[in-house]
Amino acid sequence: MKSIFILSEKSWSGSGLLYRWQKSLGNYIAVAGHDNSVKIFDRHGHKCAELSLPGRCVGMDWDKDGDILAAIAAKSSSIYLWDASVNKTSQIESGMSKDQMSFLLWSKTSPLLAVGTVKGNLLIYNRQTSRKIPVLGKHTKKITCGCWSTQNLLALGSDDNTLSISNHEGDTVRQTTLNGEPAEIFFSVMKTDERSALGENTVSVSVDKKILMLFNINDPENRIELTFQRHYGHIVSYRWYGDGYILIGFSHGYFVVISTHIREIGHELYQAHNHKDSLNSVAISPALNKAASCGDNSIKIHELSELKDISNVVRLDDETKGLDQLSWTDDGQLLAISTQKGTLHVFLTKLPILGDSFGTRLAYLTSLLEVTVCNQVEGESPVVIDVEVEPTFIALGPYHVAVGMNNRAWFYAFLDRDPGFRKLKDIEYLGTIASMCLNSDYAAALFEGKVQLHMIEGRDQEERKQMKLFPDDDRKGRILCHAITADFLYYGTDAGDVVCVLVEDWETVSSYSHAVGVRKVFPDLNGTRLVFIDDKNAGFLLSPSSATDSCFELPNFSPTITGVLWDNWHADRGVFVAYDDDKVYTYALHKTTVYGPRVVLVGSTQLLFSQKPLLLYNGELTCQTASGKTSEVSLSTHAFLKLSSSTSAVSPSELSKQLGQALLLKRFHEAWDLCKLAGSSADWADLGKACLVHMEVELAIQVYRASGNVGMVLSLQGIQGIEDMNLRAGHLAMFLCDYNLAQDLYLSSNCPIAALEMRRDLLHWDSALMLAKRLAEDQIPFISKEYAVHLEFIGDYVNALAHYEKGMTRNNKFQEHDDACQAGVARMSIRMGDIRRGAAQAIQHPSRVLKKECGAILESMKQFSEAAQLYEKGQYYDKAASVYIRCKNWAKVGELLPHVSSPKIHLQYAKAKEADGKYEEAARAYESAKDWDNMIRVLLDHLNNAEEAVRIVRETQSIDGAKMVARFFLWLNDYGSAIHFLVLSQCNDEAFQLAQQHGQMEVYADIIGPKATQEDYQSIALYFAGEKKHLQAGKFFQKCGQYSRALSHFLKCPNTEDNLAVEMAIETVGQAKDSSLTNQLIDYLMGESDGIPKDAKYLFRLYMALQQYREAARTAIIIAREEQCAGNYRNAHDVLFSMYTELQAQKIKIPAEMATNLMILHSYLLVKIHVKRGDHLKAARMLIRVSNNISKFPSHVVPIFTSAVIECHRAGLKNSAFGFAAMLMRPEYRNEINPTYRKKIEAMVRRPDTLELEEETTPCPFCGFQLPQNELLCISCKNNLPYCIATGRHMLKEDWSACPHCEFPALYSQFILLLETESVCPMCSETLDVKQVKKISDCSTYLTADELDQ
Repeated sequence: MKSIFILSEKSWSGSGLLYRWQKSLGNYIAVAGHDNSVKIFDRHGHKCAELSLPGRCVGMDWDKDGDILAAIAAKSSSIYLWDASVNKTSQIESGMSKDQMSFLLWSKTSPLLAVGTVKGNLLIYNRQTSRKIPVLGKHTKKITCGCWSTQNLLALGSDDNTLSISNHEGDTVRQTTLNGEPAEIFFSVMKTDERSALGENTVSVSVDKKILMLFNINDPENRIELTFQRHYGHIVSYRWYGDGYILIGFSHGYFVVISTHIREIGHELYQAHNHKDSLNSVAISPALNKAASCGDNSIKIHELSELKDISNVVRLDDETKGLDQLSWTDDGQLLAISTQKGTLHVFLTKLPILGDSFGTRLAYLTSLLEVTVCNQVEGESPVVIDVEVEPTFIALGPYHVAVGMNNRAWFYAFLDRDPGFRKLKDIEYLGTIASMCLNSDYAAALFEGKVQLHMIEGRDQEERKQMKLFPDDDRKGRILCHAITADFLYYGTDAGDVVCVLVEDWETVSSYSHAVGVRKVFPDLNGTRLVFIDDKNAGFLLSPSSATDSCFELPNFSPTITGVLWDNWHADRGVFVAYDDDKVYTYALHKTTVYGPRVVLVGSTQLLFSQKPLLLYNGELTCQTASGKTSEVSLSTHAFLKLSSSTSAVSPSELSKQLGQALLLKRFHEAWDLCKLAGSSADWADLGKACLVHMEVELAIQVYRASGNVGMVLSLQGIQGIEDMNLRAGHLAMFLCDYNLAQDLYLSSNCPIAALEMRRDLLHWDSALMLAKRLAEDQIPFISKEYAVHLEFIGDYVNALAHYEKGMTRNNKFQEHDDACQAGVARMSIRMGDIRRGAAQAIQHPSRVLKKECGAILESMKQFSEAAQLYEKGQYYDKAASVYIRCKNWAKVGELLPHVSSPKIHLQYAKAKEADGKYEEAARAYESAKDWDNMIRVLLDHLNNAEEAVRIVRETQSIDGAKMVARFFLWLNDYGSAIHFLVLSQCNDEAFQLAQQHGQMEVYADIIGPKATQEDYQSIALYFAGEKKHLQAGKFFQKCGQYSRALSHFLKCPNTEDNLAVEMAIETVGQAKDSSLTNQLIDYLMGESDGIPKDAKYLFRLYMALQQYREAARTAIIIAREEQCAGNYRNAHDVLFSMYTELQAQKIKIPAEMATNLMILHSYLLVKIHVKRGDHLKAARMLIRVSNNISKFPSHVVPIFTSAVIECHRAGLKNSAFGFAAMLMRPEYRNEINPTYRKKIEAMVRRPDTLELEEETTPCPFCGFQLPQNELLCISCKNNLPYCIATGRHMLKEDWSACPHCEFPALYSQFILLLETESVCPMCSETLDVKQVKKISDCSTYLTADELDQ
């Protein structure tokens, strides 16, 4: 509540004031103090007139229209009248010269003035006719209060404690006496259950300030007297309001509401101690629906709809003497309060909600004579303009603001630099201005059905030129509304025309004719789109610039909507709100969608009471309130803006709702953020779908990629480059599964054939055929064929046949297609019962598959012979044979049998033939059917062919067959064979018993072999032990794990078989791993048990079996030495080699003696190979090495020396040959020399030749020191060098290879040469091929292994 002005005259000070607001308009307030005058002020506090009276003013009142103020003065019998319209004062004589006036009141409905006197007389003056009706003696004492009713009854109260009710002629209708002095009389209607048509029938009067009396004119006997609690104090003032409610103020500050309904009477509906000490006055404003009370230096305003709500409290701390009377103007805008010390305060309680916006700038009324212009979005400072009149309209442009009332308008211009304004001018128009709009240069004013367009800042002569009235022809109808943008003027007429005028040249650009009158138009900022509301309260969106976009009706448009605001945010050009008193409805224009342009209602937001929206910017609505301020309302439809930027968690349902709103508003980036925040898969799908609807292909690709929909991403990438919007929209509509729309869009694009392709892909064959007739007749056969396939699948054979026939092209280019159609015709003919035609076509047709299909159809129709015939023609012999079997056509089956692969058919045929007694054919058929048991049965029972039966049992391992064969052999008394087949048939117990009975246990033991169980082995062993067959008994005890028994049996064997028995004993001990058994066997081998030592090789084998490799190695060396002495060098080599590899495998160090012996034996064996190959030098070198170790070859000393002499001589090693020849000349060898060579050797010794070929040197593989080729010990690094198994030389790093079997090294180049003539490895004697030998580039592993061996 804003204080407008305060009146305080010196002449008033120290006393209470009498004042009255002008009725209805409230433009004037008349105030009288203790001086003899009445001062009249306008509503801004300016004094307009003053009435001088002969005495102090004791009463005044305005007539019903507020035109005439009547006043009476003390000590005067005249009545003074002031006419507000002409500011003139006149005087009327009452004709009661000896009487003084005390009370005065105008009628509520007619120009009647009632004046009461001190003596109780009454004068009724009719201002229209100037007739005066004096009524003498109405009361006996001073008339103090009164009230007119709406029926022109006059109730008066007097100091004589009576209440009189008179008619407008002054005749008394009712009179009643009271129990005290009356004060504050009101006419009203008591609240009843049924609505009374009698008008104001109740008079209420405050009696003695303690009792409130209700007096019914029609029922004068039953008056109601209401008394109140004493602590309330006395009644100060009361008012009727609403439907029979009374508000009463009490002197102690209490504020009470009661109802006059007969059932509720006497009950307080509301009571509050509003003021602590005292209450001075109460007032009610029906226009505002508010009540006010004053007291204790404060005013409190209550809402009548909710009395507990105190909407305002105003404190007047300067008023030390207290407050006096409250009074509201009829419109509720101003509230006056007088004080005990003689001042009058006037407050603004309701401001006319006037305002306008242009872009983001607002202009609105902040006080009766104050307009504020501000731009909160741009952050400009507000400009306050003091205007000269209370405006009835405000118009705002980019650089100007206009205010005005009636037919005048005042224009103000904003200053460029600092915030401020200057007044430009005021203009009078030809009629009362209904509304005005501004742009940067022009003003457009609407009055009396016309719009005047003129420049704002032009000189007068120019202005006359720069002015035009629309419409230029009166027959075009009255203009009801208008609006102006930067370039266009829009107006709507009662004839339904929406006209767009280009402001530059005032020419009509476009006109749209609507069915009914257009009440309001609201263009957007650019003027490219406009919303209008028609006389039927329907809303429409029009795009005057676009010929294609017709007018859209706005969905769910409330009939109460009064205005529309477009969003001024740069990115939300298609969003606007429509509002009424309670709600704001958000709409969005979807300009580019696959469905074409459309408008959607996004949602609604509740508005607070008496708020008028002025500006919409990015979901924030700025509203003007009745108190002259603005308030911000966040639209509920834009709630997602706060959510997408916040980090707090949100429920999935709320997120989905807000996502839906963001999509309706086309805010895709915010929607993307929402989905990334916490979107479910459904939310991502919604976003993707919206992108498709709005044809946002790039964004849709991102969305579907983020949600993992690969198929959609690939589909969308395929249409990215399409520029034809209809074709693009068609594809998108197809992705959205709106196929009819997609078809329409395709047909209107530059590629209509896409519609046909879509229908074909969707298998919508009817539609596809219709489209093909229009677009591509050459496709009809192909579509017919595909349709026929579909119809065949669903079982509509009649139509399928027709479409197959239509599908024939009879063009060689499409032979495959025609074949498929013919096949369809054949199948459908059979299905339709035309078997002959169908079968004939199927037989002629080249396809095997068709014959199979037709055969299957015929078979299902039980037409077996035709079916079999087709199968046979199609070479489906199995099928044909099975169908022939069903018709018992065995002859045909027999013919087909060689081609049949199905065992089932062969089996059926075999059974039939066996039943016919043709056993050989039956046996063959059983064989083809792989039914071996039946075949064996036929061979044995009917054909007596045991050999064949045995062969089959052996091949197939059939258990049942074996049993049959076993029975057959038993019958023949061939027990061995019977046992064999019993074991095959897993009847081991029967076989054992049979073997026992007939002494065939060896046979049984051989047959049972590896398949037997431990128990089987034990029972066999026990049998042999009983028969004293120690070897067999030992063998089977070993198999069943009874090693000590096995060993004892093996050792009991006579010496003739001892080789096998001893080896078995060694194997047994090896498996048993039992030291006592081992010792027992060692004793036996050493000969301690029977005094005969056994061969050392058995000891070697024992150590190997026991994995005691070191002992085995020692034994091996001994064995090798014995073999060497005996001259069996290959055997000695093999023993050492096998031992060497075994130790290597067990990662045990090789004894040096073993390695050296192996090397020397190997060198000896190499001699033969090189001699055979004619490589005498290599042979000589090896023989030199062997001769140097001749003690290892005692039985062949002379032959070795002889060979050495010969080979050295051949190789040119004359000195070496001479050395060995000299050795041979020793007496112990001389006689043993082969006579062939003796003379030559003797000659060699007699004539010595000391020429010697120098041995080549090669590097040591360890340290690189140059050594003779055949030297195996490096004098530099002292390492034993690995030797080549092909040549016996030491190895070279860069020429390394190895035998793939034994992994002994060899020089690659020499090994390859050797293998050209030899086919085995010289070391391990395994077969070897050149291709198997690979050169080894890195030989470090071999060298480290050798070092470890050292």
